[in-house]
Amino acid sequence: MTEGDVALACASAFIGQLERDGLTDACISPGSRSTPIALALARTDGIRVHVHLDERSSAFFALGLAKASGRPVVVTCTSGTAAANLFPAVVEASMSPAPLILLTADRPPELRGVGANQTIDQRELFGPYPRWFSDAPLPSEGPHATRTWVLLAVEAYHQACRPGPVHVNLPYREPLVPAGEAADLGDVGSAVPASLDGGETAGEDDVDGFVELVAGVERGLVYVGSLRSPSPFILDLAARLGWPVIAEPTSGLRVPGTLSAAQFLLSNEPFLDAHLPDVVAQFGAAPTSRAALGLVGSTPRLVIVDPDDLVADPHRRAERRFAVNAGRLAHHAIPRCPGTPRAGWLTEWVEADERARTAVDATVDAWGEPYEGRIARDVAASVPDGGVLVVGSSMPVRDLDAYMRPRKGLRVLANRGASGIDGFVSTALGVSSAGAGTTALCGDLTLLHDIGSLIWSASRDLDCVVVVPNNDGGAIFSFLPQRELPEFEELFATPHGLELGAICRAAGAGHARVEHAADLIPAVERARGAGGVHVVEVPIDRARNVELHAAVQEAVAAALGRTM
Repeated sequence: MTEGDVALACASAFIGQLERDGLTDACISPGSRSTPIALALARTDGIRVHVHLDERSSAFFALGLAKASGRPVVVTCTSGTAAANLFPAVVEASMSPAPLILLTADRPPELRGVGANQTIDQRELFGPYPRWFSDAPLPSEGPHATRTWVLLAVEAYHQACRPGPVHVNLPYREPLVPAGEAADLGDVGSAVPASLDGGETAGEDDVDGFVELVAGVERGLVYVGSLRSPSPFILDLAARLGWPVIAEPTSGLRVPGTLSAAQFLLSNEPFLDAHLPDVVAQFGAAPTSRAALGLVGSTPRLVIVDPDDLVADPHRRAERRFAVNAGRLAHHAIPRCPGTPRAGWLTEWVEADERARTAVDATVDAWGEPYEGRIARDVAASVPDGGVLVVGSSMPVRDLDAYMRPRKGLRVLANRGASGIDGFVSTALGVSSAGAGTTALCGDLTLLHDIGSLIWSASRDLDCVVVVPNNDGGAIFSFLPQRELPEFEELFATPHGLELGAICRAAGAGHARVEHAADLIPAVERARGAGGVHVVEVPIDRARNVELHAAVQEAVAAALGRTM
């Protein structure tokens, strides 16, 4: 009997319980110290194992899988800086939130703090971001050993379902490879299986308090930010109140009946000055755009329904915040609110939205050259029903928010918890591995930031089309005050001059380059039909993109000004 045999037996008891609780996927990076947990995962029926060379890519792949499936996904790695590479995904999983179970292998206690090779202090390595942490015991035989590991698994799975990341640190002594002997760990006893948490139920006091703030208000507005669990009851409530609805694409509620060009209305000062709501009911995360942040920051009364308890109130303006399930609160509030006919307030918003939408579409459709706003609009419209669009941070998520037409049958996912660009390709490929048809939209720097994932995963039986407006740098800085600095190009725009086609060929990914706006969607559809991982590149001139952006704003202002 060796340490390796006992370690594998304990790891198998732990992983077996995770599988019984509902675990279906695990992401592994190669390493020696993690041998027992890697073998246990690979040898457990019912668990798909995804191998990644880079721990950061592995964690973001798991993040995409967890977001798409709604179920916990395991990420495991060896000790030392390998574990530290999980940190960016842990932050995003905490702030999104998404259910990840982080299993970091570690040296045994006697090797900590003595300069042992590949050893760092991994206890609570990720600070406050995990929902829960356990420094697991060393594997050992005994009549209660199985029960110890089973109960640890039950707790880890349950805590991840809150949802969010949990961290279990697993110390192992050498030898790490089992000799094939059976270990006596005792009986399992009984354990309580975990279940996904649907969120806090809205109590009577919550419903009464919410209704008191919104009922009878004519000049109100519903703003829906990112939501893990969108509910049509939110739209039903808005209809009952007679309020317009602004729904971000990541809310899951950008559907017909919500405003189509709302971000243009919010950024038009004359319109907003005349239509500032008395009350804004914000559901989900804080808004993405500066204009929408300005709205919730300036409205006289802000009410926030925050189901994941993210404290989605950066301006600290909320009169009251309800950390409850948004759909349930809306459902119970509807019959307690007096019905409001289609009042002038709602009509003004809807008619202005129609004028703005017409102006936007007419303007961008007249251009033969590619424009980032049109790319976002057309890609979102092209995704087949039941598909997923994964959108990158920086400009793509903002362009999508501004230009996407309401539609049904599309799920939009994004890493907007911490709004980083790192790990985007891995996230999109993780979403693809969950089974839904996946299209991704990101900038060139976002693609390059995670290029290792493209190189490793492009030929591994995944289907994902990545549309990349390539402006040779960071386009978002062209819209920020840094654009006036003499060091703008060197420090902020950071042009790379790389040929994306050559990178894709090296990775074994498909590649197409589109230079005319009308050719984009046919190229995307060809890539979807071919299967596998493809990059559809659209060259964009950064300075020209700023000019076109201003031209759209001017067209909307003219359309609104004719009737205001």
